[in-house]
Amino acid sequence: MTALTNNIAAKLGSLTVALRDLADPADRESYAIDGFIPGAVARPSTTEEAAEIVRFAAKDKLAVVPVGACTKLSIGATPARYDIALDMSAISQISHYDPADLTVSVEGGMPLATLNATLREHNQFLPLLVPFYSQATVAGTIASGIDSPLRQAYGTARDFLLGAEFIDGTGALVKSGGRVVKNVTGYDLHKLLVGSLGTLGVITRLNFRTFPAPLTPRGFLASFPSQEAALNARRAVAGSPLSPLTLDVINPRAARIFSERTPCMAEVSVFAGESGQTGEGPLPLPGEWFHPRHWQLCAAFAGVPEVLDRYVRDLTRVAERYGATSITILDDATRPSIWGRLREALALFRESSPFAVVLKLSLLPSVHAQAITVLESVGNAAKLLPALIARASGTLYIALLPDTVEDFSIEGLALMTQEIISLSHRFDGRASLLFAPPTIKHLLESALNTHPHADLTLMQRVKSAFDPQNIFSPGRLFSNPPWG
Repeated sequence: MTALTNNIAAKLGSLTVALRDLADPADRESYAIDGFIPGAVARPSTTEEAAEIVRFAAKDKLAVVPVGACTKLSIGATPARYDIALDMSAISQISHYDPADLTVSVEGGMPLATLNATLREHNQFLPLLVPFYSQATVAGTIASGIDSPLRQAYGTARDFLLGAEFIDGTGALVKSGGRVVKNVTGYDLHKLLVGSLGTLGVITRLNFRTFPAPLTPRGFLASFPSQEAALNARRAVAGSPLSPLTLDVINPRAARIFSERTPCMAEVSVFAGESGQTGEGPLPLPGEWFHPRHWQLCAAFAGVPEVLDRYVRDLTRVAERYGATSITILDDATRPSIWGRLREALALFRESSPFAVVLKLSLLPSVHAQAITVLESVGNAAKLLPALIARASGTLYIALLPDTVEDFSIEGLALMTQEIISLSHRFDGRASLLFAPPTIKHLLESALNTHPHADLTLMQRVKSAFDPQNIFSPGRLFSNPPWG
């Protein structure tokens, strides 16, 4: 160990709470961010222990990065300092659950899949079906700010996060919001935690509104020969009386990845009755009904048999109107193979290339066609054909996936990044970098920081108010952060 690591370990050992730091470098490597290994790892078992560690770090001006399952640590910029990884995964109990009130209060270290398994016993769920679902913790999901395909029907976490408790940069426990909807008063400080990447505080507890589990969920998949046809069909569905749970368009490059790859992370059952998914196991590959050379319109819907029949009838009519080459209705046996991949798309993209760069572009759905035309044209010129997912809620996920380092043109990457930033300004949107290898991320930082977000100054003031000594994840936010 280095002298710094020895010093931190000795000081952690002197705390009055029963803590253990990981002295083995191999253990600490599992908490690395872009190859940056923490000096020590602290694993508190209570909120008070976590607060004592923060007070200790504030006193010695040590940098603290809150972590959970470590599935999304590579989002954001490389930290400027990384002295202590504060592993909150042991603080993982349901504090309060009232099925009749549709509310739950849960500690931040609880895995999402475990929480939803408990809620499912009462035919309820939390619509945070995000990448790395089988391992991701509740607090890590909120801090990362990544949304779910279910955003189309349920909104983002901001819409059903009722309150939170967190430790600020002085080690004080802060409460915001309430446990039930009628008690939520005052400033919505807890909503600032969404997408904050651990820069504002250590999340210890979150209060959510829960939702009835969808009744008999089904899927719809239509293949189209062009992006124009697929996006026109999506627009027609979005403007109709139908209210699908999810509504996404994927381009042929993304569809090919869906058809060939299965996420490395084990799949768990999300809803009751999913065939072949009663326990953990890999997602099944799509069948011959999936056509990866075409643009795909993917929708999910739920309801009683009469509602399901109407969805099938109306979605089929829309798809045929815009020239669909094939239409497939997905049941419990086939739906997870597509819906699971839409949820795990970012993980799939990263696994498909060791040099994967994944960006997020938030735009009005009405300008998606123009933006995608530009992205595919620039991608052809840069020899970096993007894999695209276009959600009807407005989010565009863009993955650049060279097979080898020789295929990766830094000039082409810079051209694509600049074009994405340009699109965000042209259409009054927001661009942010989600994942990239460390060496490439450093090259992109200058491009992202050249065009700071208009609210950057306000964000820095918020950071200073929550964390006056800048001990939480210093340097983790780009000038175009993925907040929200």
